Amino acid sequence: MAKSNKGKIGVTTENIFPVIKQFLYSDHEIFLRELVANAVDASRKMQALAANGDFTGELGTLNVSIDLDEKHKTLSIIDRGIGMTEEEVDKYINQIAFSSAGEFLEKYKDKIDSIIGHFGLGFYSAFMVAEKVTIDTLSWKDGAKAVKWSCDGSPEYEMSEGSRTERGTTITLHLDKESAEEYGNKARIRQLLEKYCRFMPVPVVFGKKQEWKDKKYVDTDEDDVINNVEPLWTRQPSELKDQDYLDFYKALYPMHEDPMFWIHLNVDFPFHLTGILYFPKIKERMAIEKNKIQLFCNQMFVTDHVENIVPDFLTLLHGVLDSPDIPLNVSRSYLQADAAVKKISGYITKKVADRLEEIFKEDRPALEQKWDNIKLFIEYGMLSDEKFGDRAMKFALVKDTEGKFYSLDEYKEAVKEAQTDKDGNLIMLYATEPESQYSFISAAKSKGYSVLHLDCELDSHYVNFLETKLEKTRFARVDSDAIDKLIVKEEHVKPELSEEEKTDLTDLFKAVLPQGNDYIVEADNLGADSDPILLTQNEFMRRYREMSALGGGMNFFGSAPASYNVTVNMEHPLVAKLFEEKKALELPEDKEARKTAVGEYAKGSDLVRLVTDLALLSNGLLKGQDLSDFLSRCSKALGQAYLK
Repeated sequence: MAKSNKGKIGVTTENIFPVIKQFLYSDHEIFLRELVANAVDASRKMQALAANGDFTGELGTLNVSIDLDEKHKTLSIIDRGIGMTEEEVDKYINQIAFSSAGEFLEKYKDKIDSIIGHFGLGFYSAFMVAEKVTIDTLSWKDGAKAVKWSCDGSPEYEMSEGSRTERGTTITLHLDKESAEEYGNKARIRQLLEKYCRFMPVPVVFGKKQEWKDKKYVDTDEDDVINNVEPLWTRQPSELKDQDYLDFYKALYPMHEDPMFWIHLNVDFPFHLTGILYFPKIKERMAIEKNKIQLFCNQMFVTDHVENIVPDFLTLLHGVLDSPDIPLNVSRSYLQADAAVKKISGYITKKVADRLEEIFKEDRPALEQKWDNIKLFIEYGMLSDEKFGDRAMKFALVKDTEGKFYSLDEYKEAVKEAQTDKDGNLIMLYATEPESQYSFISAAKSKGYSVLHLDCELDSHYVNFLETKLEKTRFARVDSDAIDKLIVKEEHVKPELSEEEKTDLTDLFKAVLPQGNDYIVEADNLGADSDPILLTQNEFMRRYREMSALGGGMNFFGSAPASYNVTVNMEHPLVAKLFEEKKALELPEDKEARKTAVGEYAKGSDLVRLVTDLALLSNGLLKGQDLSDFLSRCSKALGQAYLK
């Protein structure tokens, strides 16, 4: 090249740089990822040339170096890769989007397995932060001359013979002092390198390692390599130990507890996918962290938002995925819809199911020990992914209130004899808060029944799902009705009341029950030893209210007031006495007047208030002033009893 050569970059618009800055790349900080990725590609290509025998000279060190001049606000990315000739600079730099990676990969596809660049636009991301960019390059080819190229962010460029004497390329960014001041800071550049380049397959050097000397940090002679060129997921599972996986997890998530277990992915057909997915330990299930899976393309970080490639329920996992077959858009920041993505997503789901089933069969105690921490994953997966749901029916566990675990088939077999009702339906009883539901659980156990402990946030949806999968099986929360009405073994005989008596019964208790809820009052025979009043929530209504609260799409149930069944035990002595007192009243014949009279009697009756408050108290519904008044009455009654 005899003299300087000026020209215009070949683009389809007069000035593409504002487009690059504003639209092509959504996040300006990725400029460093793109430039380092190009340097890594150039180095990998050099390795491929040597492996193929096309280059027989001395490879030397193929590190990529990052050099920041904080004073002059310049940032350089230096490699000893293949470099470029004048013709190649003209072709691949001056003609935007004419990528060399495709041609090179086709020629050397048997010698190199990871060329990061695909689009030819990565270099131009430099103009998002630089007011001027220069390229100093020397090709590996015999007889090649050094080339110097510069551009100030307009379509005009200048290209001349360079002074570089060593094979490779140096990209120098003269940072924009107004809009890109943050990238002239060493700490900020290190942060970006550690975020985007910590696992790239060629050593990335940023200055020298430091040591504490004479009360300050000073540089040593050793290069500070910020990346691990052989991260754990690139190695074979057979050569790794459990501690290797735990150490890698700690490196990714320093402040987290050890994971419960992990899955190592390694497939090369019909697509390439490697990675490690961890099941994290969850302290509070509703404080789950999503977006903890990092997506890489040939060891280059792309994103930690993987919703499009990992099924939604698996975004709760942590770890890394790496695949060159994931179709990215031109900025390499977002996934594109593609059949390959669906295949990869399906494969990941299958591998997770395989691993869980393997633990279920080969190390059941370990699965039981971890179950309370992972059941949210499992239930979420079964509800949201049909194929996973079918697989999980084999290894999903349930736990009873005694703490014993069963598979679904095991539990069905264990309770079917005792808990099959008169119509042949298997009734699975469950509790959500065993302490507060203790009396209901005791009543069930006195009948020889088992009660499951379901305390997951998704259980309302989950039991609905299981009812569709388990033939002739119904779930009922143990406090949703009297135990003999939950598992009906024979026809139940109810007390006979006239319509007027039924109306009086409803008016009597509604007068003293808290306002704002719906109450269905009915008389029944529950036995003299049962509670005088049983306050329960209908299984159907309560379940669908909970599902609506979790976004189940049943807004009608979510907006409706809470509904309670008030069962008056006509066989209890206190209720019998209460009705004797009511019969002694002279009630008017007019319906409205009668309702008012019954209500006034109820509000003035200590007995009505006592049996009602006891029912409310057992359900945690006696609060505030009502609770204070109840305790005051109890204290007064106890005092009178002792004074007598």
